[in-house]
This record gives sequence, structure tokens and C-alpha cells, in this order.
Amino acid sequence: MCPYGPDTHDRLLNEKGHSMESEQLKLEIIIGSVRKGRFGPTVANWFASQARQVEEFEVDVIDLAGFDFPVSMAASPDVDEFARRIDDADAIVVVTPEYNHSFPGPLKTAIDSVGKPWRAKPVAFVSYGGMSGGLRAVEPLRVVFAEVHAMTIRDTVSFHGVWDKFDDNGEPRDYESANSSAQVVLDQLGWWARALKSAREVPPYARTIAV
Repeated sequence: MCPYGPDTHDRLLNEKGHSMESEQLKLEIIIGSVRKGRFGPTVANWFASQARQVEEFEVDVIDLAGFDFPVSMAASPDVDEFARRIDDADAIVVVTPEYNHSFPGPLKTAIDSVGKPWRAKPVAFVSYGGMSGGLRAVEPLRVVFAEVHAMTIRDTVSFHGVWDKFDDNGEPRDYESANSSAQVVLDQLGWWARALKSAREVPPYARTIAV
């Protein structure tokens, strides 16, 4: 018996009659830096390995270095592909460095290139950098994602002085602390992903937005 009552139970069934609680959640991990010599793939690959240990997630990685987003915000095949993958996702993790007290410009272009697919989706952050650990990139990102109707997760995985925090195999030197932080974020992300996936359908979220 569903603890939320018969109406909620009905909403948790998809068109095939399967419980949404048993379905895998599609998680997209975005590498937000495109600079030469970037550290982002090391951090993103580690986090993806943590996420893949959680059975409820089907994990994919989007490397923005492989996309060409027109600065004019014009349509393009890469914009369409990025939008499709965000639309299909149930949850998103943004891996970002801090550049000059903020986040990378190409990441902002990517976010702005997509509209509706962000709506009512949970977004978590894994940040890295120097003394601040990239947290000064995360705070303005929260405002940006609020504007596109996404819901950001409170807790963040953050690496201060990141260049000394990983070994040659791409694993955190303080793996217990790092893995524990990742688990907290993944637990919260999974909860919000399921809640919002159900809520988006009853009623469809787009109906609540004033034009």
C-alpha cells in the first residue's frame, strides 16, 4: 500500500503501469569548463563513478567542450542535442570551477541556450578551485537556475586547492570525506528527482508559468 494514499499511488504509475519509485532516474553530469588543461573531467569522472554505485541512477556525462553553442543563441544541432539530453534527464549535476569569483562563460551560454527542459528539474553542484573551492561559482549559479525554474540542491561537494586533492588515478586523496559528501548530495538529488518527476505531471509544470 502506498503511504501517500490512492490518488498519489495512481500518479506514481507511468503509462506502462510501472511504479515510478522502481524506475531508474536519468542523471546528467555536466562538465562546465572547456579550457585547455582544465581539471573538470577528473572531478566529473570521480563523481560519475560515485553516482553509478547508486542503483536508482542511470548516469551520463555531458562535456561542454564537445559542444558548439552559438553566442547569438541561434538554433544549432549542438543546441538541439543538449536540449534533448536535459529534457530527458530527471536530475542534473553541474561540475564547475571558479573563474574570477564566478562560473565559466561557456556554462552560462549552455544554460541560456535551453529553456523549458530545465523546468522543475533538480540541479546539484560539484565545485572546485583554490581557497574557496569553487563556492563563489555556485552561489551565482543558484540564481541563474532559479530564473529557469530549476530547483537547486542545498548541499554541495566542494574541493579546495583541488590540484592537490586527487591522486594520479583521479581519486580523491581524502576519499572517505569526498565519498561521504558525494553520497549526501546524491541522496538529496534522488529524493528531489522522484518528487519533482511526479509533480511535473500533476498538473504539467508549464501550466503554472505566466506567459
